[in-house]
Amino acid sequence: QKILEKYHNLFALHWEGVVGNTCAPSQAEWEQLLTKCSAFLFYGMERFMSHVLLNWLVAMNIPKCHLVILLDLVRSQQSYQRITNSDTHKSCLGIALERPTETAMLLSLTGVGSIIATQWYTSLEENAERLETLFENLLSFGKTTGQTIHVLQK
Repeated sequence: QKILEKYHNLFALHWEGVVGNTCAPSQAEWEQLLTKCSAFLFYGMERFMSHVLLNWLVAMNIPKCHLVILLDLVRSQQSYQRITNSDTHKSCLGIALERPTETAMLLSLTGVGSIIATQWYTSLEENAERLETLFENLLSFGKTTGQTIHVLQK
């Protein structure tokens, strides 16, 4: 929340979405957010694709979304229990398609221009640092996504 407030004035038009942990967005809300945005940020627990339906995502066409930032792959005991329960109802192939590389490929096939995503499990604090670096470089300094990724890699 602090990072969003800090960079709020640098957003081109407006910021819309779901903030907090009081409720999870429905599939219709995910679809509305992804199809209306030019950039999409997911900062949350476990795999992004564990929150959306695979069949729903692959059927989408979202070419207006130029950038997706996935700061996911954070695990807590509660999120691990949720994902374990959810995974019991999925095929091995379905679970495999939720991995970072496969998620990036699926988003690319739906029309997303660029995808920035974590590749291994991390902490909320580390993702907060990544978000701060992303916003600082993309919004404050006006760097490209490629230049920003190089900063994150250092």
